[in-house]
Amino acid sequence: MEKWAIGVFTSIDAGLGVDLDVAQELGIKTIQIHAPHQSSRNQEGAEKILAKLKDYGIEVTCVFGGFEDESYADIPTTQKTVGLVPPETRAARTAEMKEIADFANLLGCKCIGLHIGFIPHDTSDPQYSQVVAVAQELCDHCAAMGQSVHLETGQETADGLLQFIGDVARDNLKVNFDPANMILYGTGEPIEAVKKVGKHLGSVHCKDAKWAANPGAEWGQEVPLGEGDVNIEAYLRTLQEVGYEGPLTIEREIPQEPERQKAEVGHAVTLLNDLKTKILG
Repeated sequence: MEKWAIGVFTSIDAGLGVDLDVAQELGIKTIQIHAPHQSSRNQEGAEKILAKLKDYGIEVTCVFGGFEDESYADIPTTQKTVGLVPPETRAARTAEMKEIADFANLLGCKCIGLHIGFIPHDTSDPQYSQVVAVAQELCDHCAAMGQSVHLETGQETADGLLQFIGDVARDNLKVNFDPANMILYGTGEPIEAVKKVGKHLGSVHCKDAKWAANPGAEWGQEVPLGEGDVNIEAYLRTLQEVGYEGPLTIEREIPQEPERQKAEVGHAVTLLNDLKTKILG
């Protein structure tokens, strides 16, 4: 795979990603894919997806997990409902992430990703050690298949993420860095954050956002790539500085407006290709 291959976050039958046909139409060759519905996560489902991907000339680089009862309505609701942190859903969701890892293995994909949730800031909190333990459990399940687990940024600061990665102490625990999420959640300036976590990068998103008036208390605003506060050129130059060579995966979460989504993803492809030429020569 070429350095910084352009990718896009996609969905087969669920989630916020663009349709696979749109990725093919835009000439995109790498994708992260939202895990399909549970009824499709089997050998037959994998074979259908692989046949389509082969026909389109597209490679899956990561399979992302998500859960039906999660809500991103606002930051407090996200804290209560997202990822493996909420104790009442933790066991079932951990089991589902293992199933998703098994399905990713059927696809020949060596990476799964997820938002693990709002990890407690206080490392002496019993919930913190429990989330560390469940992350270790998931990493060990994936390691047996040669897979890595990528934690998407946003719900924790770079320092908090580094603390957590160190405490989990598994070589296959990596970061899926999303610069816009740092802004949307108000958890830190993305360029400085990517410098801090750079050695742990497994994958990245290319997404843009504007800061909220009260960062951390209310959502920022997601906007088309290049129109927000990330500074995409500086972001790519920083990725080069920290030695990241993997795909640049575009994420644009407006599935309710498919034509606009397609147009803005197409614009992002052009922008990233232009910046690649400028930076890499």
